[in-house]
Amino acid sequence: MINENFIKDTDDDDVEGYIKIDRYNPELISSLSTHYQEILKELGENPEREGLIKTPERIAKAMLYLTQGYDLDAKAIMASAIFKEDYSQMVIVKDIEVYSMCEHHMLPFFGKAHVAYIPNGHVVGLSKIPRIVDVFARRLQVQERLTNDIRDCIQDALDPLGVGVVIECRHLCMSMRGVQKQNSVTTTSAFTGEFLKEKTRTEFLNLISAKLG
Repeated sequence: MINENFIKDTDDDDVEGYIKIDRYNPELISSLSTHYQEILKELGENPEREGLIKTPERIAKAMLYLTQGYDLDAKAIMASAIFKEDYSQMVIVKDIEVYSMCEHHMLPFFGKAHVAYIPNGHVVGLSKIPRIVDVFARRLQVQERLTNDIRDCIQDALDPLGVGVVIECRHLCMSMRGVQKQNSVTTTSAFTGEFLKEKTRTEFLNLISAKLG
């Protein structure tokens, strides 16, 4: 999706592997828009009526934004901010907002991710953890794989003593269609190293459940 014609954001937070897209490839937008126009026709709509004239283009841009994770390198994002540090206690970033698309029905699922690791001589800049969550969430996903993707990226890039990831999401494919259970929440978890031990895992789960103040 990203090519030399794209305008890149010049935000100071930009690092190798992380590019904020301000403009999409016009040829790709045009191609996708044509397909979405045909879909509207097949559904029985009139894509030429006032409210739908620009809808195919809007959908095309939205889909490219929602799947931009395919063009981002999570390991490069992590590698850009790894520092030596003599700290060996649990580091937790919790309540990270998650927005993704179910690959089975291409409907959204959304919720929160809680990520922890135990350093092994190195720490990573805290902002990089939410960013790698976004990298993997901005792809067609299933929640189980998303959980493992985040865990494995941190483990591979940082080589910590252990990683813990818990994700809680609501899936519109369950709320809007199928079983139509509006209040159901899906929780997934993935662990490595020290987090496979019951004591460490319990501490992590208690901490992400606790409220400050």
